[in-house]
Amino acid sequence: MFEGSTLQVVKAGDVSIRARIGGSGPPLLMLHGNPQTHVMWHKVVPFLYEHFTVVTTDLTGYGMSSKPVSTPGHDHYSKRSMARDQLVVMRELGFRRFAVCGHDRGGRVAYRLALDEPEVVSALAVLDIIPTLDSFETAGRAFGLGYYHWYFLAQPSPLPERLIGSDPEWFWRWHTSRGQSSDVFTDDALEDYLTCFRDPETVRAICEDYRAAATLDVAHDAHDRDAGRRISCPTLVLWGQRGRLQEWYDVPAIWRRWSNSVHATPLPCGHYLAEEAPADTARELVAFLT
Repeated sequence: MFEGSTLQVVKAGDVSIRARIGGSGPPLLMLHGNPQTHVMWHKVVPFLYEHFTVVTTDLTGYGMSSKPVSTPGHDHYSKRSMARDQLVVMRELGFRRFAVCGHDRGGRVAYRLALDEPEVVSALAVLDIIPTLDSFETAGRAFGLGYYHWYFLAQPSPLPERLIGSDPEWFWRWHTSRGQSSDVFTDDALEDYLTCFRDPETVRAICEDYRAAATLDVAHDAHDRDAGRRISCPTLVLWGQRGRLQEWYDVPAIWRRWSNSVHATPLPCGHYLAEEAPADTARELVAFLT
């Protein structure tokens, strides 16, 4: 996987971030979702390396990146804080302005970075999400059952940590297989995902991510919406036609309330776009970013 790339640990203030760099051209930061690591992009980056200098990282709290201590306010795991960590990584690598692409939780870090640092983010791509505030405000029975983990993982410590900790590999496999094909993940990718998820600190950090989402992230989104702040850079929105967002939401319409320029395209897959439809995902990214 990731032939021609280099793997390193980048110090970003008080945290260390596992990062992989490959390719040549304009810089592109790619952020993964839950419960995965940067390895989720391994099928996509071969299409991108000839066009971009691609930086794939483990988010704060995920993979082999640092897992900051838990605090009552969950501050270290707000998407604002996680986005700042990624910004420092890119600056340490010498990139002052760059495009950013994020899937799932990484998409939430990506759009927060675009809102908070408009002079830094040249283009934004979000995969299979709508903004966190919209998700909670429109949540109903279908959302609560389909995205049960938003509420389960956000429960006070140590409830979800202890329940998942009883058999973390079983939980990972069960959670990611709901509504998905059994062959979505390659053996090499699974090895990285499960190695990281078996670490109790990873489970704790993921729960903190979701606790922050239900509190700080909602507050930050609401403040921006009320202040009329919008994403100023061009925005690509991709989602899976066989995923739940397609059933519940008018995805392009929601993003057009947040961004001044939206290009929206569904792909023939479920939630895990980069691993179910890597060629389609890469084609849309290249066309949009070039």
